Amino acid sequence: MKQFFKFVLATVVGVIISSIIFFFLFFILLSGLIVAAGSDKAVDVEANSVLHIKFTSPITERTPNNPFANLGFLGLDSEKSLGLNDILASIKKAKTDNNIKGIFLDESYMMSGQATTEEIRNALIDFKKSKKFVIAYSEIYTQGFYYLASVADKVYVNPKGIFEFRGFSSEITFLKGALDKLGIEAQVIKVGTYKSAVEPYILTKMSDANRLQVNSYLGSMYDHFLTGISKSRGINKDSLFNYANNGLIQQPEDALKYKLVDGLKYKDEILSDLKKRTGIAESKDITSIDLDEYRKNGVKNNTDPDEVSSNNRIAIVYASGEIGGGEGDDNTIGSETTSKAIRKLRLDNKVKAIVLRVNSPGGSSLASDVIWREVMLTKKVKPIIVSMGDVAASGGYYIACAADSIIAEPNTITGSIGIFAILPNMQKLFNDKLGITFDGVKTGKYADLGDVSRPLTPEERAILQNSINHGYDDFTKAVAKGRGKTQEYINSIGQGRVWTGTQALKIGLVDRLGNINDAVKSAAKKAGVKDYKIVTYPEQKSILNKFGEGLSAEVKAHFVKAELGENYRYYNQIKGLTQMMRTPQMRMPYEVVIK
Repeated sequence: MKQFFKFVLATVVGVIISSIIFFFLFFILLSGLIVAAGSDKAVDVEANSVLHIKFTSPITERTPNNPFANLGFLGLDSEKSLGLNDILASIKKAKTDNNIKGIFLDESYMMSGQATTEEIRNALIDFKKSKKFVIAYSEIYTQGFYYLASVADKVYVNPKGIFEFRGFSSEITFLKGALDKLGIEAQVIKVGTYKSAVEPYILTKMSDANRLQVNSYLGSMYDHFLTGISKSRGINKDSLFNYANNGLIQQPEDALKYKLVDGLKYKDEILSDLKKRTGIAESKDITSIDLDEYRKNGVKNNTDPDEVSSNNRIAIVYASGEIGGGEGDDNTIGSETTSKAIRKLRLDNKVKAIVLRVNSPGGSSLASDVIWREVMLTKKVKPIIVSMGDVAASGGYYIACAADSIIAEPNTITGSIGIFAILPNMQKLFNDKLGITFDGVKTGKYADLGDVSRPLTPEERAILQNSINHGYDDFTKAVAKGRGKTQEYINSIGQGRVWTGTQALKIGLVDRLGNINDAVKSAAKKAGVKDYKIVTYPEQKSILNKFGEGLSAEVKAHFVKAELGENYRYYNQIKGLTQMMRTPQMRMPYEVVIK
């Protein structure tokens, strides 16, 4: 008995001590979060400053409320990630800021889509109208960063650096072999010759139709890439193609020889150049400010509705990520949250027009339809203009098609009008690999339709195919109505085929090429307002909200990304398979990775 009480006492003491430690750690974490939340105080910009721009983190649509910033002492620190909204606003502000003398584009990897890079590039072109300088330097030029840097007044590369200029390639990861080894069959029901989202799970290489469409849109994007560099650097486009095709750019000296760069310099030489341009003595340090700090200096782009008193508002609704039901978050589109935001704005008399910013590969067909419905209803009441980002395809195009007008970048990936479903057959996994069998009873022939422990019967497959056909018919009807085309025509350019923004303009899927600012101006013009304020939706959750609503999930995702690095996309692809199964999908063929 004495031993029993000892154990009980030890357990109670252990629980008390653990609770104290947990509370202490919770207090530290909460304090850190509060500090992080209040860390965006204004920063003074000194005279003769250089705006230092360096992209080494993924660029999101909006700057996230990062719960890990300033928490390095807990091992939760992550790289600062700026949203495209703040990047564009900062460059625009710097154009007229007398304290900013120029921009220094430094070592960047451009972990962003083609259209995002395009928007930043165009912002730099506009910045140059101020006659201020833009200087670019890197030890390693990826093709993405070089495309951005090519607009600079001077482009420099380290004498011993790396300069990539070899053309575009797109790679698809096929998982069928792995599924076969596991004893899992992906049972596919689809509509669309080009609807290749299912191919990684049922094939080991690209189908002829998919190869055709990838060649087409990749060629379109590459042509735009070469055209942009040709214009900025004054080099014939055919010559640029020849340089890449024949592997003529192998060393930094080659880049200089063919006039892709203006010089081979070390970092200290670049810094000396910047000192001369800003009138700083060689013995002193350059006065510079990085993009993240500069945005805290009163950069106003997207504004909290509660802080706006104007009765003339243009609302930007961000729809970024995969489309699913429910609330969603900063990286996904929740049909409940997005449709609620659009509905609220439709009923708000202060909001004169809406810009729906779509950057999505699609997702759930049902969730997409819920959002489409709100767009269609809003169009009857006030203007709604779509601005497409890197990707606005499949479900991403579906939610856009009912708008008054659609604006895309030339290298936006869009279209993919098609629908599919995947149901797993895990019979071999259960029976042969794990030795598990199942038995049961049912009250109807189709009561267990979709059971993963066995293959579909021909009758069950026919039922599901009919449902998918019905979904595709609804999809093409919605696009035809929204775009003022016949359903037959939409079917001819649909079939799951992917197009670039340039191609989509020619076939009538978009109305013009441009960026998000063009969409805002278009919305204001259609609404007949000149003096207006911008408000943004859905509301981004605060750090404390995130803490209370599952911060642990973000912590887990943070560490998984840190551990897997570039391989995170493979993890995401496998994870995405489980999300796609069993429900009809309006989804891009796969994650398009252009190298």
